[in-house]
Amino acid sequence: MAKATHPSTYPPLPPTTEDERVSWLRLLRSRRVGPATFHRLLTEHGSARAALDALPDIARAAGVESYTSCPEGVARAEMAAARAQGARMLCAGAKDYPAALGELPDAPPILWAVGDPGLLAQPGVAIVGARNASSLGLRMARALAKELGEAGYTVISGLARGIDTAAHTASLGHGTVAVMAGGVDVMYPAENTRLGEEIGQKGLRLSEQAMGLIPQARHFPARNRIVSGLARVVVVVEAAAKSGSLITARLGLDQGREVMAVPGHPFDARASGCNMLLRDGAGLVRRAEDVIELLPPAGKAPAEAQPQLALDTVPAPPPEKRTLRETAALHSRILERLGPSPLAEDQLIRDLSAPTAQVTPVLTDLEMSGRIRRHPGGLVSLEQ
Repeated sequence: MAKATHPSTYPPLPPTTEDERVSWLRLLRSRRVGPATFHRLLTEHGSARAALDALPDIARAAGVESYTSCPEGVARAEMAAARAQGARMLCAGAKDYPAALGELPDAPPILWAVGDPGLLAQPGVAIVGARNASSLGLRMARALAKELGEAGYTVISGLARGIDTAAHTASLGHGTVAVMAGGVDVMYPAENTRLGEEIGQKGLRLSEQAMGLIPQARHFPARNRIVSGLARVVVVVEAAAKSGSLITARLGLDQGREVMAVPGHPFDARASGCNMLLRDGAGLVRRAEDVIELLPPAGKAPAEAQPQLALDTVPAPPPEKRTLRETAALHSRILERLGPSPLAEDQLIRDLSAPTAQVTPVLTDLEMSGRIRRHPGGLVSLEQ
C-alpha cells in the first residue's frame, strides 16, 4: 500500500528556539486546528508564526468572525507544566521525533514524552487487545511481550486495562512505550497509576494531548493511530467484533503496517475480532517467532534521514484562483457527499473528480468553520 505524504515534498523544518516551539504549540492548540490542518498551514505559510498571523483571515474566509488563536500565555503555561512533570517536547521533523510517525499525513506535530525517547529508535511491535481479556489472552500477551522485549524490540500499547496492561508489565524491564489518550501526566485508568509511573522511569510515556487533559471517548481513536503508527507490526491478542483494538488494526493497515492476530475459540466473543482479521488475511501468531520473522534485526540503526531543505529554497506554487461562486459550489459538493460516517479524504477527492490542490484548501475552510470533522487515518465526516 502506498504511503500518504504531507501536501509538500519539502516539509518545514522543526522549531529550534523557545519562541518557535511556543508558536508551534499555539498553532496546534488553536481552535479547529487538528494535525492535518496544522501541517497544511505550516507548509503554506512557512512557519507557525506566519500561520498564526494568517489564521484570523483564513477563519473569516470560512465564515468565522472574531476568531482568535491560542494565547501565548496558554502555550507557555502548558510548557511550564510539562517541565514540572519532566516531559520533553518532540516536534515533527526533529531528530528525536519517531521517524515512523513522520510518514503519516495526520502525524502529531508535537508529542510530550516522559522517559527514554531512545526506545523509539528500535523496531516496535504494538500489542493490543480486549480490556476484559481472558486468562489465556493475558498469558499470551505476557509471553509475547516478554519474548519480544528480550529479543530487543520495543513493545507499544495504550496503557488500558487487560491486554495492554499485561503487555506493558511483561516488557517493562526491556523497553515499553505507553501511548496515552489524555495528557502524558494523566494516568488512565487510575488503577494503572503505578504502572504508568514505572513506565515513565524505565520506558516511555507519550501523548499528543495537552498536559492535564482527562481523556474522553473521542481521544482514543486518535491515540490508536499513534500506537499503530509507531509500530512495524500490530498484534491483536483478543478483540471483539466491534472494538478499539480492531480500529487500531485497521489504522495499521491504512498506514502500511503488518497486522497479525492470535486465533481464538469461535464461541468466545472476545476472539471474534481476531478471527475476522485472520479470515481477511492477517498473519497468524502462535509465538513470538512468528512476529520476529517480519521484523528487522533488533538494534539495527535507523536509516539516515534525508536532509531537509529550508522553505525559502523551494518556490511556492501560485495560489489557486477561484471565484466566490466556484468556491461556494465546491463547498456544496463536498458537503453533499459527506455524512456522519467518516469517509477517506482520497476517496472524496476521487468522487469529486477535482484536483487535490483545489479540494484540500476548501476542506481546511470547512474544518475551520466547524462544518466538517477530520478523523485519524485521513478520514473526514460532517460535524455533528
